[in-house]
Amino acid sequence: MSQEKKQWIAIIMMFFLFAMIAFVTNLCSPMAVIVKNQFGASNAAAQLGNSANFIAYLLMGIPSGMLLKKIGYKRTALLAIAIGFIGVFIQYMSGWESVQSFWVYLIGAFIAGFCMCMLNTVVNPMLNILGGGGNTGNQLIQFGGVCNSFAAVAVTIIMGSLIGDATKAQISDATPALFIALGVFAAAFIVLLFAKIKEPELERNVVAEEKKEIKSMAKAEKDPHSAFSFRHFNLGILAIFLYMGLEVGPPTYVLQYLTTAADAVTPGLGIDATIAGTIVAVYWFLMLVGRLLGGMVGALVSSRKQIATVASIAILFLLLGMFLPSDITVNMPGVDWANLKIITAQVPVGIMFFVLIGLCTSVMWGGIFNMAVEGLGKYTSIASGAFMTMVFGGGVLIPLQGWLADCTHSFLWSFLLVILCAAYILFYALVGSKNVNKEIVVD
Repeated sequence: MSQEKKQWIAIIMMFFLFAMIAFVTNLCSPMAVIVKNQFGASNAAAQLGNSANFIAYLLMGIPSGMLLKKIGYKRTALLAIAIGFIGVFIQYMSGWESVQSFWVYLIGAFIAGFCMCMLNTVVNPMLNILGGGGNTGNQLIQFGGVCNSFAAVAVTIIMGSLIGDATKAQISDATPALFIALGVFAAAFIVLLFAKIKEPELERNVVAEEKKEIKSMAKAEKDPHSAFSFRHFNLGILAIFLYMGLEVGPPTYVLQYLTTAADAVTPGLGIDATIAGTIVAVYWFLMLVGRLLGGMVGALVSSRKQIATVASIAILFLLLGMFLPSDITVNMPGVDWANLKIITAQVPVGIMFFVLIGLCTSVMWGGIFNMAVEGLGKYTSIASGAFMTMVFGGGVLIPLQGWLADCTHSFLWSFLLVILCAAYILFYALVGSKNVNKEIVVD
């Protein structure tokens, strides 16, 4: 088999793993509806499955990078898939008549979160390496993001059709979706086990180890540098921390704003939750569209220009969403995923601009990662683990935005925090992403 074919096998496998990440991660939100009914969990407690994912990234990010360096990309992915299978199976067990435990569900969600962190640590640097870094590396990450978004939409459709009446939802209703996840994990493990994937960084390490003089020097002298010796990497992981607030904040608090009663302490629009949910779903669909477009132009436009452009547009959309008069309305289309049909609802024009931010955030993950690890060489694997750790920013910034909404009694004013996140990402693209530590040897 030619080297080019081997490389495409590896790329396809990474795309497949990217999709798996979204499928399992996005099980958490609809599962919250189920556990709320079956176990009598509060609204806050029902979201602990999502929180478990953030906590898993915080705890497993650095160890995942260390695993990459020690056992390589393929073995780390295989281990992650095995852990994911266990995590999803435990979630399935939590609905057994002999078990019926909310805590068992949370344990399963937490274990599955470890898997998602490990897979993310694998696929992002691997696609960047397979693309040769630079624009092409960013392009592959964006196409991987398309697979990710497609799986997110798919699981939303599947779970929506399975749950039906939320007041009667049981974990057993989600069995087909859980079995799909288990089947995907099993198939991926088998295919990846027999797939031959070239790992450039590992091969360089093997060559180095065969040279006894270099090996002895490596043992005698500790490397004084690390990924954290690079300013653009340190600023990059802060960018991804803040990115989580920019990505998750708008859909979360648009939904809150639309559904909260007009006479509440923090007033909203009091729109029917079903209609509001379908409108917010458009945000995630736009992320899919944006990632597809980003992948198509990724080889032509640098990550720096791409991220600077979308961050600027995101700031503009946020300002329009906050300050346009609420009495100016538009017919906003929504997607009823369960019935696969388009619906419309009249909402303030500012809501439309908040939803359009999905186009901007769609390409930011891959672009920020591409800029943050550019020029790190042998430090890339550990850097990837540290990068994934910062995903826990979603667990900090989303509650913080809610606190701002409570303090100001305004969902709209809470978006000031999101503007600050977008402003920093713009700064990073224009200034912070430049490698000023080129004197460090990375071979």
